[in-house]
Amino acid sequence: MTTVQKIRTDLEQSLRKEDKRRCLVLRSVLASIRNAEIAQQKDLDDSGILGVIDKEAKMRHESIEAFEKGNRPDLVANEKAELAILLEYLPEQMSREEIVATARKVISELGATSLKDKGKVMSQLMPQLRGRAQGQEVSDVASELLSST
Repeated sequence: MTTVQKIRTDLEQSLRKEDKRRCLVLRSVLASIRNAEIAQQKDLDDSGILGVIDKEAKMRHESIEAFEKGNRPDLVANEKAELAILLEYLPEQMSREEIVATARKVISELGATSLKDKGKVMSQLMPQLRGRAQGQEVSDVASELLSST
């Protein structure tokens, strides 16, 4: 079963259970996937779909931070609940140690030696880690490793 099929099946179940929040999130994800397919003028594979879901999760993370700064615990709780639903469809997130190990491997393969090579490293690293690690964290790890070499 593909990710989209799983989302659609879960949407049907949540409609039956009248779980309004889950329905809202899943419909939003399906709409975002459809918009990405229209923009790219082709059907997305599972990797592309995970990218869309990851983008939705990142938006929720940013909203949580903004609402925490604005002292809005009600909205923070809502965004966290939506984020939890999205995370069900993403692969398990990698630990920082796993990201560091993968980054070191890519850096050694490319022979990168300085921060000037960060673009090359990131272009190889992100496709491997898409959906399993936040881009900002991967970028931070790459910067740390390249600046220490």
